[in-house]
Amino acid sequence: MSKFLIVGLGNIGSEYAHTRHNIGFDVLEAFVFKHNAFFKTERLAEVAEVKWKGKILVCIKPTTYMNLSGRAFKLYLDKEKIDINNTLTIVDDLALPLTRIRLRGGGSDAGHNGLKDIQAILGTDKYPKLRFGIGNNYPKGRQVDFVLGHWNKEELPIVKLKIEKCLETIENFAFIGLERTMNLVNNWEVA
Repeated sequence: MSKFLIVGLGNIGSEYAHTRHNIGFDVLEAFVFKHNAFFKTERLAEVAEVKWKGKILVCIKPTTYMNLSGRAFKLYLDKEKIDINNTLTIVDDLALPLTRIRLRGGGSDAGHNGLKDIQAILGTDKYPKLRFGIGNNYPKGRQVDFVLGHWNKEELPIVKLKIEKCLETIENFAFIGLERTMNLVNNWEVA
């Protein structure tokens, strides 16, 4: 049975719940809920195991805060003996418009502190990432407030559609692989 590590990035604590920066947590929670699984608190992360179509998807939400996400990633990568190519990290991305998601097999941290920490601990940027565009519609100097802010009511319908697309993307990644899934999602856009 193939095994995958699905990592949703976010910050623990109610003040961060459902903010733009926590979209990795929100996507993973929706995925686990869809597959009737449950998170339990374990070492450095909340962990859920989803069994689907002959695959095991170990889903983690690091409880280390965003800037230390690499510790939890590495712990479960090693503990579950999962190949780095069978990991998928779900993360918010300022450089992508709100209407897009992007799947890549590698790539820089693009200034994202969670990815920066994972990259430092793994010693590589070559691991699959699903980037959830949050746009960059904020006044100069207000990036932190924007990223740590909540979606506005105009954005919510787009966010919901994109979360659904992300759930499908996670399933496709595990079932048909990275390349074919990239072809399905990287040109997709919320109309």
